[in-house]
Order: sequence, then structure tokens, then C-alpha cells
Amino acid sequence: MRHTVMGWGMLAAVLALAQEQNPAMSDAYWKIWNPEVQREIDRRIDQNRKADAALTLSGVPAGAEVKVEQISHAFIFGAHIFNFKQLGTAERNRKYEELYGTLFNSATIAFYWKKFELEPGNPRFEAEARDTAAYWDACKDPKNETHWRRPAAEPVVAFCESKGIRLHGHPIIWGNRKWHHPEWLFETFCPADEKEKLLKLGKEGLSKLTPAQIAELIPVYTREMKRLFEKRAAELAQRYQGRIHSWDVVNESATDFSRGLMVPGDAICKSTYGLMPGDYTWQAFQTVGPLFPKNVMLNINDYLNNEAYTRQVNDLRARGCRIDIMGTQMHLFNPQDCLNLADGQTIRMPVNTPQQIWDTMATMAKAGLPLHLSEITITSPNNDARGQQIQAVLTRNLYRTWFSVGPMMGITWWNVVDDCGAPGEPSVSGLFSRDMAPKPAFHAMNALINDEWKTRLTLKAGANGNVAFRGFKGTYRVSWKDAAGAEKQAEFRLAKDGDGI
Repeated sequence: MRHTVMGWGMLAAVLALAQEQNPAMSDAYWKIWNPEVQREIDRRIDQNRKADAALTLSGVPAGAEVKVEQISHAFIFGAHIFNFKQLGTAERNRKYEELYGTLFNSATIAFYWKKFELEPGNPRFEAEARDTAAYWDACKDPKNETHWRRPAAEPVVAFCESKGIRLHGHPIIWGNRKWHHPEWLFETFCPADEKEKLLKLGKEGLSKLTPAQIAELIPVYTREMKRLFEKRAAELAQRYQGRIHSWDVVNESATDFSRGLMVPGDAICKSTYGLMPGDYTWQAFQTVGPLFPKNVMLNINDYLNNEAYTRQVNDLRARGCRIDIMGTQMHLFNPQDCLNLADGQTIRMPVNTPQQIWDTMATMAKAGLPLHLSEITITSPNNDARGQQIQAVLTRNLYRTWFSVGPMMGITWWNVVDDCGAPGEPSVSGLFSRDMAPKPAFHAMNALINDEWKTRLTLKAGANGNVAFRGFKGTYRVSWKDAAGAEKQAEFRLAKDGDGI
């Protein structure tokens, strides 16, 4: 791959930069991210991301050369794939697609209900003419297209399968009216008389009613919402079963829980988003659990990263929900936040110091689940030379710290390409320019994933063909010559101490 396999000159420059205190960052920043802190990050990475392999190779003479090459990671390094075929030229699309399976071993696939099912009963599984590269290549203003960043599902799923990477569906249920919840739910399935009652009440009048009173006022729409939520989950499960490896079953519902709006037994939830089915997060997991195979991971996902979110997950599990992975987000959407971090100033997001990151993740870990940093944004402020270096340094240090967290199972970068985010998201948070030219942050990430965190060794076999090493968890290829000089190869997966051949 042209832009993911660095030449030795570029690699040396990146690694040299990593060892030095990049002048794009202030002395105050480097006082926080000092050598002692970096050594502690390294120690935790070694403890949590590596294991001791033990190999016994038949017929290998003592002292024979054995090559060990890690060919894949156990850890998930992902990105969303919302811009599939949408970048405007064949060359840009090619470079974008090549990232999946080389840099990224997982792709988050868009299933946002609002654009996935533009009309009731017509989900966009299969591609139409408007989903082709030819359509997007001819498009003058792609961001104003209804399905921008929302490709039809099946071509993306098939592409990811062809790359042999992990597929993650996002999301099944989310209350957000702008990005997910279709207008037609209310327009089509709320009867005219119930709409009239709601209109007469108005927002203020509705706010004074209890959930039980609202359910009594609009019984048909209450039932229809619940039915349609269940229908959506069933359609996705029936279509994909085990093809998609994990799903965000419910997105960003912890605020409703923290405000006491998720009441068991209620038919309606007076959500911060608007009216939703009662106790909708619990209901969604109860609905989805029996529909998917056990090897499909069911995730909950949220931007909250505090005790309230942990309490929500513990509450749901105590009430019988199967939740396999806990997703948490970290969006540095505001370029000023990245400038402030570079200057050693404190920002609102909990990424100011490694210790703050470890403490935040320890709070999440109280739920006892693997953690997925499901949506990561780091901007390059002003996108000038200094801003791009700031993005690269932040990417390196934050990824290293997140990678060092014991319960962490994966990190997913959000917008891969500049100026390809959703309206309101920064246009300078990509790893690549709009023309798919790699930025320093890409090189920093690639150096970690494909060099520093890949184990490649040449060892000498001991007596009885024994070979031992400590390496990053993942899949390995081992090459050697037997006593007759014949070339031999074998593969194995290193997941824990003692794994081998």
C-alpha cells in the first residue's frame, strides 16, 4: 500500500520525532508528558498488550534461525467507513479503501435509521445508482446530498468481508432527531386525533404530564413506536446474523438514565430527545439479545464517561440485559481544545494527563466489561504546519495511553478524511487531506500500529526446537528450516502466556 507502508526515511523521521519533544508543543505540555510518564505508559502496554509465547518446532536443530512475524493484532484499530465510494475520484476512493485491512482492522458501518430507511418499509440494504462512485464523482456538492456519509449497507459489508476485517454496526437505536430518529415515525404512525391532542397541549403542556398520562393520551402512537423499534432490530438481525461482528445496540442514552427518565414499566419515556418508548435502552437489549448469535457482540455506546454511565450499565445487566462491550467516546471537536492541550492548559475533556485518562477508564471499568473507545476525534488546529504537528503528537500520546489500559479492546478513529465529517464537526480532524494526502497524524498512527506495536523477531532455536519470546497479542507466522533444509511455516494466535505451536 503506497501511503501506509512508510519508507525508511519517513519512518525514521517519525520515530525520531516520537523520541523528542516536538517544538509544536509547549514546555508545559512536555512537563506533563515527561519521560517518566512515558516509561509508565510503556510498562502498562507491556503488561496489558503482550504475552509470552512458547513454541516447540519439530525437527529443528538447536541454533537454527527462526523468523517470527506478527501478521495481525488482537487489539481493534478501527475507523468509520461512512465515505465509501464518496470521495469524488477513483484514486481517492482507492486510497481510502486500502486503509481497511492495512491500517484499520475494523470498520464502523453506518446504520443511522433516518437515512437508512428514508421511507417506511424500504431500508437501504442494496446499492442504487445514487450509491455508485460514478454518482459521487459527478456530484458538485456532495455534503448537501441526502445520503452523504450514509452509503447503502450491503456493498460496504461485502467490501469489509473481502478485506477480512471486523465489522461494527452503528447504531440500532438512538433518540437523536437530527441524525437518527426518522420523521416518518411520527408523521405516518401517529393518528391524526393523537397529533391534534399533542398540538393542543404544546411543549409546555406536555412537559407537565407524567409518562403514564402521555401513554394514555396517545395509546396508538405509543404502541406503534415500540413495534417499529422492535421491527427495525429484527430486520437487521435477520439480514446480517453473524456477518456483522458487533453492534451499538443503543447510542447515547446515559443522559436520560442519569436524569431519572428511564423508568421500568413505563410505556413512554420523556427523553431529552423527545418521546421514546418507555425504558427504551432496557427494551432494546431485551429485544436484540435473543435475535443475534452469541458470538455477535452487543455494545452500549455513550459520550458520558462518568459514574452515571457505569451505573446505567450495571443497572441494565442486573435486569437481565446481555451487554458485551461498553463503548465510550472522546471527541476533541473544538480545535481550540487541541491548541490549549499543546500549551499545557487544562480542558474539559478528560485527556489532560495520562493519570486522568487512566482514572476515567477505571470508572468505566467498574461495569466489568471490555471497553471500546468507539469514536475518536483529534483536530489539527488551523490545519497549518504547527496544527498538523499538534494533531500528530496528541494522536501518538493519546493512542499510547489508551492502548495501555487493561480493559480496552479497541480504538476507533472517527473522520478519516478532512472536510468529510457531519455538519458541525471540524473539517480538519482527518488523518488525510480532502485529496487523500497523508497528514503527520496518519504517519504517527501508522508507526504505532504497523511498526512499534508489531512484533518481528529473528531467533535461534534451543534444544528440542524450543523458541520463546514476548510479543504483542495477535496472529503470528513462524518460518524456519527443518534438519533437511526444507522451508517450513506455521501460524498461531498469541492471546495469553503459554500460547504457541
